[in-house]
Formats: sequence, C-alpha cells, structure tokens
Amino acid sequence: MASILIIDDERSIRNTLREILEFEKFTIDDAEDGPTGLKKLTENTYDAILCDIKMPKMDGMELLEKALEQGVESPIVMISGHGNIETAVEAIKKGAYDFIEKPLDLNRTLVTLRNAMERVTLETETKTLRKKIKLIKGSNIIGESKAIEEIKEMIAKVAPSDARVLVTGPNGSGKELVARQLHENSTRAKAPFIEVNCAAIPSELIESELFGHEKGAFTSAVKQRKGKFEQADGGTLFLDEIGDMSASAQAKVLRALQENKINRVGGDKDIKVNVRVVAATNKDLNAEIKEGNFREDLYHRLSVILIHVPPLNDRIDDVPLLADHFLDSIAQEQGNQRKELTKDAYEALQSLNWTGNIRELRNLIERLIILCDQRICGEDVKRYANPKE
Repeated sequence: MASILIIDDERSIRNTLREILEFEKFTIDDAEDGPTGLKKLTENTYDAILCDIKMPKMDGMELLEKALEQGVESPIVMISGHGNIETAVEAIKKGAYDFIEKPLDLNRTLVTLRNAMERVTLETETKTLRKKIKLIKGSNIIGESKAIEEIKEMIAKVAPSDARVLVTGPNGSGKELVARQLHENSTRAKAPFIEVNCAAIPSELIESELFGHEKGAFTSAVKQRKGKFEQADGGTLFLDEIGDMSASAQAKVLRALQENKINRVGGDKDIKVNVRVVAATNKDLNAEIKEGNFREDLYHRLSVILIHVPPLNDRIDDVPLLADHFLDSIAQEQGNQRKELTKDAYEALQSLNWTGNIRELRNLIERLIILCDQRICGEDVKRYANPKE
C-alpha cells in the first residue's frame, strides 16, 4: 500500500486530503510545518509527498531544497494558494515533481500522485536493468588457472583483428563469454553482437533465421524479414552450437563467409554484409567431418583461430574465484546483502564433480543464497549439491 506524507500548516487541508487519500487506499502521514515534515522525511520512506509552499518556520521551497540535499528520492508535489507560473517553474527547477494550485482539484491531485509513483517505479526498474546490463557488459573471464590465462592472452591478441574464431568446449563452460569478450575488445564493440543458437532452431527455419526471407517465400512469410547476418552488419555474429547446423544452411554460411554476401530465402538479390563470425561448439567437429555431418571447407573457414575452453573440473583452483564472483553479482542483481562462504564451504565446492560446468556452479551459488543463512558452510554445500563420487 503506497504511503503519502502531507505537509501543510492548515489542519483542514491535511484532514481533507487524509480522508480522500485513505479512501483511495493510501497510507497517510502528516506534518503541520516544515521542520516537522523534514524530520519525518529523513526518518521514513514515503512513496510521494504533498508539500505546501507558504508555511511558518520553514516554507516549502526551503524544505524542498533541504530534502533533496539530504538524499530524499521520493517525488515531492508542491501545493500553494498563491500559485503562478513563475512559482511553478521555480519549484520544478529546484527538483519538485509537479505543482498544484489551491483550491485543490482532487481528481488532478490523485492523477498527479499516481503518475509520480509510476515514474518512481519506472526509474527503479531502469536502474535495476542498467545494473544488470553493466554486470553483463562488464563481465570478465574469471580465473587465474593456466588455461584461463592463456585464453585471456589469446583474446587480447585476436580481438582487434577481424579473424574468425572457433570456440570449443563442453556445455556451460563459458564459450559465449569468450565470444562476447572478443567482440567487446574489438573495433566492432559499438556495433551489434548478435547470437544464434543453431541447436535451438528447427532445421527448416535456420536459413530464414540466418539470412531472412522475402514476403511470400513460404506460407507464414507475410512480410519481408531481415536475418541475423543483416542484423549483425558491422558487428559480430555468434553462431553457437554450429555443429548442429543443417547441411543446406552450412552451404549458405560458407558462401556468406567466402563472398560477404547473402540471399534472403525466396529472394535472388545479393545483399552485402560486413560481419565478423565467431562460432562455438561442444562437438568434435573433426569427428563430425569424418562422419559426413559437417563440411570440412566450412570448418577451415571458421577456425582461423581456435580457442578451447576447458571444463570446470580441469580448473578446480578457479572455483573459489568464480563462487565469489557469483556471490557479488547475484547480490547486486537481487538487491540483497552479499552472503559469505566459510573455508570449508570453498573446500566442499572444490570437491564436487562439475558436470554442468560454470552454469551449474552459478545455479548452486544462487540456490545457496536463497536457502541458507548469511554464512554458508560446508554442510550447506553438501546438503544442496551432489558430492563427487
């Protein structure tokens, strides 16, 4: 239930507003002058404030300035019986959300309060999303093992070029993170990073997904559509699980890489594209080539640079660093206080068999954060995860 603070030296105004707003299911607090109102503002959190301008001891403009100086973030709506355009402009310039003249139009007052609270909700959601985006964009490859240091060195060397990269490794090991780091450290960083999970798209739709289609190309093609190659123009196209791509799609991808041109499904017009392709797979593509499931010429086009991401079981020394990273990032995402792992908890984590790799570790850390107290011990880890056999 939203809470409103009414600051006005006229008892009748406070009582009238209280009666109406309580009827509208708001929780109401009030103050009869500026100093009392400022004290309540700094001691409590309100969803919105209605503040009179002309008051004894401290007027509304002074209260507004002091409230903002003290970090009050709730929207403040100024009200006055002596209103004019100059006063309203001054109040809003100083940081008020809005200005309402007396006698109060109750409908307008309600609309203003609801709009103010909706804005706060939107701003809060925006801040949360920005934090999440910052976490994603600011993500680095976590680890100090020899294998991870070699990957970091490789990324530093390769990223500035336009060389195609094939990233190999088991599911959940961090192949996408390597691809993102290559993009973010390249000259294409300001252009799109477009991801395609080739294993998740039915074989009959993969060509349309990659190259787009013209209107009428097939039954459900009711309008023209750009594919991922066009969307990634100037940037990076990440083809995840490329070992699952159909043979016909492989042939078209090969042509796109050879000629830097594509054709939409149902079209005959060549469309130039400037795309850096980073591919990833959990399969042994050399074995797939021998079995006739993957084109050897495409493999050589994709694998100018090879980067192998090891499974987590091969870099157990990195588990504590990764656990700490997830404790921090999950706490930030959820807006909660960071929880701590005890020494035996770290040891317990290192004793597990990480068949799901880093993805499994992150899931376990999130589970522990939700289910455990502030300090997470080894027994907690053993309780909520399967120990290594």
